Amino acid sequence: MSTSLATEIDPKLLEILVCPVTKGSLSYDRENQELISDKAGLAYPIRDGIPIMLADEAREIDTMNKTRPAKGE
Repeated sequence: MSTSLATEIDPKLLEILVCPVTKGSLSYDRENQELISDKAGLAYPIRDGIPIMLADEAREIDTMNKTRPAKGE
C-alpha cells in the first residue's frame, strides 16, 4: 500500500460524510489523505481511497495550533 499516490475524494461523498463522534462536517486534507473533524479534533485516515470513519482509527489533532492549511488555501 502506497501513500505517495494521493487519490481524490468525490465532492458528493464529502458532502454526505459526517464525523461519527460529533455528527459535524469534515474537511479534506489532500496532503495527509485524511478527513478532518475540527469539532472533535480528529483526523480520519483515507486508505486506498476509502475513508476509515472509525473513532478508534482516527488521529487526534491539535485544533489550537493548526498545522494544516485552511480550506481554500
